[in-house]
Amino acid sequence: MTFECFLCLIGGIMSNLATRLYDDFIYQKRYLYLVQGLGNTVLITIFALVIGVILGFAVALIRVRYAREEKPGFLLKALNLLSGIYLTVIRGTPIVVQLMIMYFVILASGAPLLIAILSFGINSGAYVAEVVRSGIQSIDRGQTEAGRSLGLSGTQTMIHIILPQAFKNVAPAIFNEFIALLKETSVAGYVGIQDLTKGGDIIRSITYDAFPPLLAVAMVYLILVIFLTQILHQIERRLAKSDLR
Repeated sequence: MTFECFLCLIGGIMSNLATRLYDDFIYQKRYLYLVQGLGNTVLITIFALVIGVILGFAVALIRVRYAREEKPGFLLKALNLLSGIYLTVIRGTPIVVQLMIMYFVILASGAPLLIAILSFGINSGAYVAEVVRSGIQSIDRGQTEAGRSLGLSGTQTMIHIILPQAFKNVAPAIFNEFIALLKETSVAGYVGIQDLTKGGDIIRSITYDAFPPLLAVAMVYLILVIFLTQILHQIERRLAKSDLR
């Protein structure tokens, strides 16, 4: 093959690629499918994480309190039993199945976006609960005894002494859960939500060209994860510096 033929081949490939990119993203502003999908993905991730953190801390506190009580009351036993069932069911079933059950069975007449936020939030809460529980249990029991010796109640000791130290220990793990949750939302399209992945799939169904839309979706996820990972590294460095003080 001569050099001129090689240049012609490269030119043809580039021209074909430019045409495909124009048809997939620029023509009729099809890139807006990705923009709207990205907005829904970020929205679901943020609100689901808030629900997951609140729910996770509540479940973790119940299980830790039950483990430390010598004679737990009936209410605490019931709450611990419900927490155990919740953790077993949520961690033992796929998020796609949970999402579809929530959409087609439990909240069949609800708004899809709200259903997705609740589904991912409940799922995330189970994993956050175990992270927080391990963080609380990593705090030396002497901290609890010191708080009680100062006249603090069990609840006050937990809020003012134990939880701040535990949160510092589990903050990187919770942020990792945020990154994992971002990627898990890619299945939201199963219930008709136009998330980032679904946006790329809509473009593919219109243009019958799979590679550019899928590549664009993958690149957006990758950029988001890299950005969040850098924030996580900053958090870890600041926590490490505070430990040295």
